[in-house]
Amino acid sequence: MTTENKIYHTLRIASAMCLIGHGAFGIITKAVWCNYLAVIGIDQQQSYQLMPFIGTVDIALGISLFIFPMRAVALWLIIWGFLTAAMRPLAGEPFAELLERAGNFGAPLGLLLLYPRAKGFKNWFVRMKPPGQVSAERMERLILCLKMVASLLLIGHGLLNLLGKKGLMAQYNSLGFDNSILVGYVAGVIEVIGGTLFLITRPLRIIILFFIIWKMATELFYPHWGVWEWIERGGSYGVLLALWFAISSKRSIKI
Repeated sequence: MTTENKIYHTLRIASAMCLIGHGAFGIITKAVWCNYLAVIGIDQQQSYQLMPFIGTVDIALGISLFIFPMRAVALWLIIWGFLTAAMRPLAGEPFAELLERAGNFGAPLGLLLLYPRAKGFKNWFVRMKPPGQVSAERMERLILCLKMVASLLLIGHGLLNLLGKKGLMAQYNSLGFDNSILVGYVAGVIEVIGGTLFLITRPLRIIILFFIIWKMATELFYPHWGVWEWIERGGSYGVLLALWFAISSKRSIKI
């Protein structure tokens, strides 16, 4: 399998995971969604009525990326992923919550960057097939995009650790750590340093691999609906894994 095809399948599956995981919480009717929907004037009762509909649409679009992937769905996820992430700081949560979810809109953006610009409205609804050979210039743009997204999601999560986010502290307590604040501080420093390295330099593949394992492992520790939390963050793993593949491409331009 070519490097381009590995990146294509990685980002397509990652994008589908984002939609399916997010949709599952709509079906579950996750209570905190009421806070986010309130940003656009939807009250609690309406929120609970709307959540299953949002969840069903998300899951259907996620499944479509497995069966008949289209640019239109990837474009929708870029917009939808950013808007849903942006609702968190608008609802009073730290801005880092938006940064931490950069993979939600970064994975479909990377997927679109594998292809030339779509010509005509109909081309947005044509099946995306695995790409052929991608030019060095396009691979350079893709690597730059993935580097920036990886930087944002690592720095965002690192800042949440440094801020002592209650959900993260609860995870560390559930794992048996007595001093969750210290654990969060150490994890936060590692992630912020890692994210900064991704931003300012071309990361070594071993460093990318470390953070792939780091993200996939640490996202397993959510005490409630852990499986869906892990799936929803597929964009984070997908972006890092796609970057790992892209860096290995001999045709990629050194950044």
